[in-house]
Amino acid sequence: MNPLVFSNNRAFDLIALGRLCIDLNANETNRPMEETSTFTKYVGGSPANIAIGSARLGQKTGFIGKVADDQMGRYIIDYLSKDAIDTSGIVIDKSGAVTGLAFTEIKSPEDCSILMYRDNVADLKLHPDEIDENYIAQSKALLISGTALAQSPSREAVFLALEYAVKHDVVIFFDLDYRPHTWKDNAETAVYYNLAAEKCSVIIGTREEFDMMENLLNVKESNDKQTASRWFSQRANIVIIKHGSKGSIAYLKNGESYQSGIFRTDVLKTFGAGDSYASAFIYGLMKGYNVPEAMKLGSASASIVISKHSCSHAMPTEMELLEYLKTANYETV
Repeated sequence: MNPLVFSNNRAFDLIALGRLCIDLNANETNRPMEETSTFTKYVGGSPANIAIGSARLGQKTGFIGKVADDQMGRYIIDYLSKDAIDTSGIVIDKSGAVTGLAFTEIKSPEDCSILMYRDNVADLKLHPDEIDENYIAQSKALLISGTALAQSPSREAVFLALEYAVKHDVVIFFDLDYRPHTWKDNAETAVYYNLAAEKCSVIIGTREEFDMMENLLNVKESNDKQTASRWFSQRANIVIIKHGSKGSIAYLKNGESYQSGIFRTDVLKTFGAGDSYASAFIYGLMKGYNVPEAMKLGSASASIVISKHSCSHAMPTEMELLEYLKTANYETV
């Protein structure tokens, strides 16, 4: 079962909107950041990673965002362009904003953390005036993530993009990507997450992220099925709730649900799993796979990425993903 209908004859399969930053991943693993001396630079940001994953899988991909007028901003645009991602929707900031940085710490495969610098960052300066309705109308799908909702004018830009997507029958994917330190108030966070989710066709997040959204409603206890049902009363057709090493569960509006399995691998770090899962899951749905098959693709991609040092650079190609599926062991959970 695949309940999504994608419009044909459009220039793009997927356009992503939101955070473009730099990941600086620790080269010295199995130690705290205080003892780490060197880092390797990669393009980062959840929507950027998903866009790169989508492009590597052969989809026609574009991006809407804003980068700093500096060396890092130019590096980001150049990297995306080399992956054949259309960057015409990316604006160069002229206000003096900087590129966001994310330093990663890899103490162990189970103990990883991210130290983010998000003050005066260019991606949160994206203005509604810089959202092109025609650009969005050319895509089969739009991907948004929660970090773009954290501040104005970026949040207003997201809501305008959502309006355009709904108007032109663009399927909307919402990767919740909740980063507590980018928000100032729990109620504000929940309000904007809920308002955005009301517009979306597919919502993907962890149990903890959905709990954050439900705190606004004073929900004392909620199970996955109840959470999904709430969004089916809006525009959602699929709700994915992730449970880490226990896999994820997909709930469909028609009442069906599917539990994903996992691929065992030598884990280096945990971050990047959600982005790689989302890119391959979206790819599968757009290729006409049913939901369980698309979830299996997502799990395979996540398994590949968590075994490697980077997130964006580790995103598999279509051939790499399909070959991995032939040889890796898939376990139900």
